[in-house]
Amino acid sequence: MSEVKLEKWNDLFEKRIFAGLATLMPDGSPQVTPVWIDYDGKHIIVNTAEGRQKDKNLTREPRVSVMLVDTENPYRYLEVRGKVVERTNEGAADHINKMAKKYLGQDVYPFSQPGEVRVIFKIAPEKTNSLG
Repeated sequence: MSEVKLEKWNDLFEKRIFAGLATLMPDGSPQVTPVWIDYDGKHIIVNTAEGRQKDKNLTREPRVSVMLVDTENPYRYLEVRGKVVERTNEGAADHINKMAKKYLGQDVYPFSQPGEVRVIFKIAPEKTNSLG
C-alpha cells in the first residue's frame, strides 16, 4: 500500500483544532473522543494517559479514524483512516508539554495526575476523505 501524504492539510494540524478520534470498543461499537492532534510529516500523533479508554481501545485494535474540521471554515474537513503503528512512552511527557504549549499557551501540561504515565500513539494514514 502506498504511503498517504497529508501535506495539503498541514495547516489544519498546525491550528488549535480538536480532532475527533474514533476507536473501537471490545464489542465493536465505535467510541469517539476529542483529542489534541499532531503530525510529524508521516504519522498522526495522539497523546493520552495509560489506562484511558482510547489507550485500551488502540492497544487492542489498531484501526482508527481521525477527523479534523477547520474552525475557520467548517465546510473544510479532513478524515483520515489508518492504523496505529507504534505505541510508546518514550518522549510522551515532553510531547504532552509541546501540545500544552500549542493548545493552552502553557509550557507544562497542567492536568497531569499523580502516577499518570503518558503514552504516544503513532497512526499511519491509509485513506482520506476530505472537502475543501
